[in-house]
Amino acid sequence: MSKMKNADLKGSNPTKIKLVKLLELLRRETDEEHPLTTAGLLTKLEAEGIPCDRRTLSKDISVLNSHGYEIMSVMIGHDKAYYVEDRSFSLPELKILIDAVQAAAFITDRKTDELIEKIAAMGGSHRADLLKQNLVCFNTRKHSNESIYYNVGDLEEALQQHRKVSFLYYDLDEDGEKQFRRNKTRYVVDPSALIYNEDNYYLMTWSDEHGGITNYRVDRMSDVRIEKDPVSEKAIIQTTEVADYTEQAFKMYTGTECAATLQFENSLIGVVYDKFGEDTKMTRIDESTCTAEVTLQISPTFWGWLLQFPGRMKILGPDELTTLYREWIEKLS
Repeated sequence: MSKMKNADLKGSNPTKIKLVKLLELLRRETDEEHPLTTAGLLTKLEAEGIPCDRRTLSKDISVLNSHGYEIMSVMIGHDKAYYVEDRSFSLPELKILIDAVQAAAFITDRKTDELIEKIAAMGGSHRADLLKQNLVCFNTRKHSNESIYYNVGDLEEALQQHRKVSFLYYDLDEDGEKQFRRNKTRYVVDPSALIYNEDNYYLMTWSDEHGGITNYRVDRMSDVRIEKDPVSEKAIIQTTEVADYTEQAFKMYTGTECAATLQFENSLIGVVYDKFGEDTKMTRIDESTCTAEVTLQISPTFWGWLLQFPGRMKILGPDELTTLYREWIEKLS
């Protein structure tokens, strides 16, 4: 706490917030392996402008325990020490949450750092340090759209209120610049659900015009607005329907790493960014075609990915890779 905040605290009535600060301190600084002695707690409280003595501290701990906060005690030498044992999340649970944030491509680098700090802090300072020491960054394909958090918030509110939403929708060109669809005319849709699928957030919508479901990438939305009009009845679906719609298998194989050159149509620019990251360098060949230098792993999943785009994407090199691809095609046929 800064000197200014300490001064403000001393100028008020510290005893009124002593229990709050004590509980905050215990949750932040202690766990079973790191209890704080009575002397240590008194020193830290004093540093925050809260006077306290041993007798009063013992009574305050009793008050917290009587209200279900479970402050544990242990003897360290001749001094009594305290710690908070029960936490909302265990260390493995926090690790899983952090790994999920790290893995999600739609969460930007800046937001990833912010969320990791918040998640780690839920385990207390000692666990937070341990969790951050063991961080492994295994997703370098983070998106750059910082507004996705506001988009998700607005879309979730619209879903709860069963109201239409509108937004601008864009793709990225070979330079990573936004190219808005429909000449920046707003899309107006009936939202059904938010879905996390294969590293991206999608808004599932019902389209009376198309007589079915249409999906939109949330990280490709701009200027999301909640409209006054209600959604159609068909847009209000059950959770089980969403699960059935999104159910699919995804398998990932490792293979030999290879530097390759791909040539593809403009319509596949976003696909290449999704697969290899938004920092992929592209070169325009003509009005309808681009190339990209990428590093990939030669595996069945890569061939399967490439086979989705017959006549629209091809391998320019190296020759060894094109030879392997022909052999794979022959096996399939």
